[in-house]
Amino acid sequence: MITPLDIENKKFSRKMVNGYDVEEVDEFLDELTADYEQKCREISEKDRKISQLEKDLEHYKTIESTLQNTLVIAQSAADEVKNTAKQQADQIIKEAEGTAKQSLDSLNQSIALKQREKDEVEKQFDIYKAKMESLLISQLELIKDMKKDN
Repeated sequence: MITPLDIENKKFSRKMVNGYDVEEVDEFLDELTADYEQKCREISEKDRKISQLEKDLEHYKTIESTLQNTLVIAQSAADEVKNTAKQQADQIIKEAEGTAKQSLDSLNQSIALKQREKDEVEKQFDIYKAKMESLLISQLELIKDMKKDN
């Protein structure tokens, strides 16, 4: 392959006074032309590859941007789902606490009612017991009076 230095240092033999050998110059120019044509094709191919790589790079940058946007959207959606779940959990806890308080109030009322009923039954039992005692005493007195009369 001919380098720019080869072209610069190329010396043509002189056939005439101050002239160059035409065949030698033509051969050199033919070599130079072929070499430069090859270089031009290589440069053209490399330019095409660079262009394709730039297109590919732009495509991948677009994909990267899309993925980043997707990740942001997914993170946002996850945060929204998380917040919604927390709100629902807080609401469920609040409702459960309310239900538990109502149940506790209801149980306390029921206990108070049963306590009053128990107290009432105990009073009635005490009254019944006192009446029975009084009846038994009066029956005993009657029996004693009957024995005295006999």
